[in-house]
Amino acid sequence: MITLEKIYKTYVLGGEEVHALDGVDLTIDEKEFVAVIGASGSGKSTLMNIIGCLDTADSGNYFIDGQNIMDMTEKEIGIMRNRKIGFIFQQFNLIPKLNAFENVELPLIYQGVGAKERKDRVKEALTKVGLEDRMYHRPNQLSGGQQQRVAVARALVTKPTLILADEPTGNLDSKSSKDIMNLIKELHAQGNTIVLITHDNNIAAEAPRQVQLMDGKIIRDSAEKGGNANEI
Repeated sequence: MITLEKIYKTYVLGGEEVHALDGVDLTIDEKEFVAVIGASGSGKSTLMNIIGCLDTADSGNYFIDGQNIMDMTEKEIGIMRNRKIGFIFQQFNLIPKLNAFENVELPLIYQGVGAKERKDRVKEALTKVGLEDRMYHRPNQLSGGQQQRVAVARALVTKPTLILADEPTGNLDSKSSKDIMNLIKELHAQGNTIVLITHDNNIAAEAPRQVQLMDGKIIRDSAEKGGNANEI
């Protein structure tokens, strides 16, 4: 599903060049669950932004479902991102004035989905995350864990082929973190491809495959010979 070939990304900070990604090669198969782990500054957020088509590499090739992102226009990338990728962020990114139903509905409005289909799909997504009785509550009426469930439903409602979870438990207590990770594992078991970004070894260990970044390079991949997941 995902193939990165010699991906480079450099930023200039304080007059100095920072090699956020330094020749990254990575392949992720359909229906895989991969955790990308690394300390702050390792390049994992840059990698997530490129995989999620929120940013583009300076050089290299990035294929998703056989399409080379580097050959697409900005408009084509935007359409592809909205149809193929679902995002779960650490900060939830819910709109305060909208209730859970309306927050989950937004991506479908952007896609031009009709009202009846939107209603059915939003209810299905919120039921899947256990919030069928909270769909008309606003974010300030929900706990942190419930807000993240709304974010998960929003990621699911477009029926994406790829779900990107960026530190999805970072703002949650231990019980809510466990609940969200169980939900993400359920989504994987249902056939979703998941890439989870984290700095937490315990969270990364929940994924069948772990990829570790340091200084913009992949230094260990548990899918490769010698890349024992227990070492990460």
